[in-house]
Amino acid sequence: MPLKKLLLKPGVNRENTRYTNEGGWYECNNVRFRQGTPEKIGGWTRISEANFLGIARSLWNWITLGSQNLIAIGTHLKFYIENGGGYNDITPLRATTSAGDVTFLASADQLNGAIDADDTTITIDDTTGFPTSGKLIIDSEVIDYSAISSNTFTGCTRGASYLVSGTSTSTTAAVHSDNATVNCFTLVVIDSSHGAKINDFVTFSGAATLNGNITAEMLNQEYQILNIQDANKYTITAKSFNSDTITNALYTNIAASSSDSGNGGGSVVGAYQINTGASSANPLVGWGASGWGSGAWGQGISDTETLRIWSQQNFGEDLIFGHRDGAIFYWDASGTLTTRAVLLSSKAGASNVPTVQNCILVSDISRFVFCFGTNVLGSATKDPMLIRWSDQEDSTNWTPAATNQAGSLRLSRGTEIVTASQGRQEVLVWTDSSLYSLQYVGAGSGVWAATLVGEQTSITSQNSVAYANGVSYWMGKDKFYKYDGRAQPLPCDLRKHVFTDFNTLQYNQVFGGSNEAFHEVWWFYCSSSATAIDRYVVYNYLEDIWYYGSMARTAWLDSGLRSFPLAATYNSLLVDHENGIDDNETSTAAAISAFITSAEFDLDDGHQFMLMSRVLPDVSFEGSTANSPAINMTFFPLNSSGSGYNSPTSESGVNTGAVTRSATSPVEVYTEQIHTRVRGRQMSMKVESSATGVQWQLGSPRVDLRADGRR
Repeated sequence: MPLKKLLLKPGVNRENTRYTNEGGWYECNNVRFRQGTPEKIGGWTRISEANFLGIARSLWNWITLGSQNLIAIGTHLKFYIENGGGYNDITPLRATTSAGDVTFLASADQLNGAIDADDTTITIDDTTGFPTSGKLIIDSEVIDYSAISSNTFTGCTRGASYLVSGTSTSTTAAVHSDNATVNCFTLVVIDSSHGAKINDFVTFSGAATLNGNITAEMLNQEYQILNIQDANKYTITAKSFNSDTITNALYTNIAASSSDSGNGGGSVVGAYQINTGASSANPLVGWGASGWGSGAWGQGISDTETLRIWSQQNFGEDLIFGHRDGAIFYWDASGTLTTRAVLLSSKAGASNVPTVQNCILVSDISRFVFCFGTNVLGSATKDPMLIRWSDQEDSTNWTPAATNQAGSLRLSRGTEIVTASQGRQEVLVWTDSSLYSLQYVGAGSGVWAATLVGEQTSITSQNSVAYANGVSYWMGKDKFYKYDGRAQPLPCDLRKHVFTDFNTLQYNQVFGGSNEAFHEVWWFYCSSSATAIDRYVVYNYLEDIWYYGSMARTAWLDSGLRSFPLAATYNSLLVDHENGIDDNETSTAAAISAFITSAEFDLDDGHQFMLMSRVLPDVSFEGSTANSPAINMTFFPLNSSGSGYNSPTSESGVNTGAVTRSATSPVEVYTEQIHTRVRGRQMSMKVESSATGVQWQLGSPRVDLRADGRR
């Protein structure tokens, strides 16, 4: 028989069975389509050796008047400005104490009785001054404890680890004799009504030595708060001094000695950064899980700790930003890159600046600053459906008057504003059930007017909107949507695959972004069993097709003012995508495993068994850097649709000899044909690669078939 060309439809379809999707593709990972044919996606390379702290949930790129190309990065712990591969901490301060308001307490004592290596309770002479939980060292063994009962440390973890030059170093549980010295790494910080949370950051200055191991230099630096003892006390883990930033510092934990009896003196100042946020949505159950009156009398309630999400945009060369349910901050680019941002309300001439918001936006039209889901003018009460905007070209004046264009309006469809995005000559606003278009109408007509352009819609998160080619795309809670002048559901061949394996508690982690060089929109999300992002789905709007895979990215930014699209990883670094062909997140390149599997297709017409004796592959390896790039091509035969694929070389444990049940063959640059000898009524094809330096694109393979009976 003549050779049969395998022409498969572009895109991946999981809405039907494998056989119903005959002539198409069914599974894939790290593969895209270009001009109708599948290829391995591009690689990624970290932009620098530096790291930031926390999980990034926002990225914003702009250029200053001095031609600095800056990236704003909001994490659940801090806010940074990236420039030249360095991360500059500009996290605003929420409070700075007066000199002498902060004091320290360090503790050391002796064992009251010998202990064995497996003891989980440790008694000393006197636990006065020790924190309620912390880290001890006896001889060379480090011990973590969770509580104190009388003069006994309880819940001890023996042979714990500590930092030595920035590296977690384990120790060994051992026997310790009576009266052995017990030193504590954990310091108690005393500050009345400190307002801090676990994981918050504070920087101390003006402290004097504690007279032992803990020197003034060690105290006068930035610390992350380890635990909250009460409203007036918290703990930190003492560490060596390092002049580098906390993101790169190679600290060593330092234990106090019995000589550390001082309190740091009367000149200590504590500068507290704004409270940190959650890295994921955490279900909260029971008393105190939500506000007073939120549940029925006598019943505990369930709630979810809000994920820390930022919104930001440049106002001229400066930056305006804020996190959900927080204030608005301003960063002046004319200062140094390490100058901390300040409250917008603290700027000269500020008037009625909103104190809380869901998200912010600076309009392309005449530069108005918008707050969505914000407090009512003259009140601290938040209205989740209220929009307020500043005067034109003035980010600080929010008081409406006949002489300016500041104002507000309230939307009616929905319960809260989720996000907003700049569209084409309009500002688009999503509530949890509707889409509005804001358009500038002028000072005499209310300044901005809202038009309802979409009803009965949904949206997963503040960051799920992507704008590409004049169209806004977003992920809803059970389908995808687009707005091109009209809001409408976006047909999706992967809808069931995505939304039946989705962690709905983590909707707010969804991050969408465009990759316009390949005519794509990407969404990253959490699968049903994950609390961190582990999946992606892609819509190719040029070819109107879908594909998907597994990848962990927390934020995304299209190339725009940079050469490559930018993404944030869970290793707290930024990577350039479509840069190279391998995973270069570390100094050692790793392979990007990629595959695509077809749906079932009939051999001839499926009426009888066919023997596939050989395949003429059609594969391009353009762009590969390996000396001998190769892929594996596998053909899986079936007796009938739904029968399941046969094992490679046997059936029911009996070797079949010359005719195999499936065939996997390597395909290289100069491979003209491969001999398969597989038989069946239907067949499925898989193409995959798992080596470094390999880039491939599949064309139209041809197969050699002959009739082989009906059984």
